[in-house]
Amino acid sequence: MELMKNVQAWTEGVEVEWDAMQQIRNIAGLPILAGHVAVMPDVHLGKGATVGTVIPTRSAIIPAAVGVDIGCGMCAVRTELRGDALPDSLAKVRSTIEAAVPVGFDLHAKEPNPTNEGPHGRDLRARMQALYSRFEQLGILAVLGRLDARRIWRQLGTLGGGNHFIELCLDEGGVVWVMLHSGSRNIGKTIGEAAIGMAREAAHRAGIGLPDKDLAWLNEGTPEFAQYVEALQWAQDYAALNRELMLFRVMNALRDTLGAEVAATTQVVNCHHNYATVEDHFGSKVWITRKGAVSAREGQLGIIPGSMGTRSYIVRGKGNPLAYCSCSHGAGRRMSRGAAKRLFDLEALASQTRGVECRKDAGVLDEIPGAYKDIDTVMAAQAELVDVVHTLKQVLCVKG
Repeated sequence: MELMKNVQAWTEGVEVEWDAMQQIRNIAGLPILAGHVAVMPDVHLGKGATVGTVIPTRSAIIPAAVGVDIGCGMCAVRTELRGDALPDSLAKVRSTIEAAVPVGFDLHAKEPNPTNEGPHGRDLRARMQALYSRFEQLGILAVLGRLDARRIWRQLGTLGGGNHFIELCLDEGGVVWVMLHSGSRNIGKTIGEAAIGMAREAAHRAGIGLPDKDLAWLNEGTPEFAQYVEALQWAQDYAALNRELMLFRVMNALRDTLGAEVAATTQVVNCHHNYATVEDHFGSKVWITRKGAVSAREGQLGIIPGSMGTRSYIVRGKGNPLAYCSCSHGAGRRMSRGAAKRLFDLEALASQTRGVECRKDAGVLDEIPGAYKDIDTVMAAQAELVDVVHTLKQVLCVKG
């Protein structure tokens, strides 16, 4: 990528489309920036702000930079199961997982109730109850309009669609990992869209000219900012719990299909990659928005997935200050979903996902591995940001 003012990029050897570069220029020129914009190697065009960027702001947040899938992220756990203990066909395992975890627009028939599943289940239930209580106090509810409360709670522990997934992977030692990717579901989308609208209205009232209306921000000290931050933090907690509930159900599905207890080790990672939080950088407290980026402080574990036919990585952060202690959140798309459907066919999908138990139909063609950047090139470009701890290769993938 050509050098830009107020930009630090880790994109050597990685293709970056012109439209994404223009979005980065727009962000880098905003008056609320509290430093340079950090660009990750998986960067690509997004709504308002590029996916794969870390944006520091002073006393303000850009809701569209956080995005509408607030708290979207990854969860992974290393099990005590070895790959040679898996059955030759994983079709039954996949169907059992799909029955346990609703995908796409589906949701639970009734609110999840994990209390009868031991200490972990009771802890999850207690956290759900805390979310209920906090939700009823959210100030942003006044601008969200009518909500289907039952839908909000029945979507806890569901996958969603798009690039969300559940995978069984083998690491370099043949050990089985469970890995999944999801966020705050429809309620996070509703909060995000409301906040984007609030920011646009605030910019209009203030007469602020913007290169893109989706770069409008909310200023600290205003009622709108306070409402958004409260709802943002709630949605991030909802997303993290959503992933843990799914992980809980996947582990139970493995137990049911394999006929034995599948224990998890203590190595569990649960990280956001669409979120905002206050952090200390270069001696100042600033808002850090990671839009498609993962926190990678020194020693911190994170997850960088490839695609449904390539490798993924468990990484340990190096705490690079220029990257605001961040790394990429995946391989990053190299083409739009529409372009992928035009360029590839089902034969290509079957070829690129050979050896993986997964859907191979037109409904997931836009998620074909060829639509993503090369994960090894992306990893090489961020060698200054993370060290690889484990290399994972999926053997089963459930797509939304």
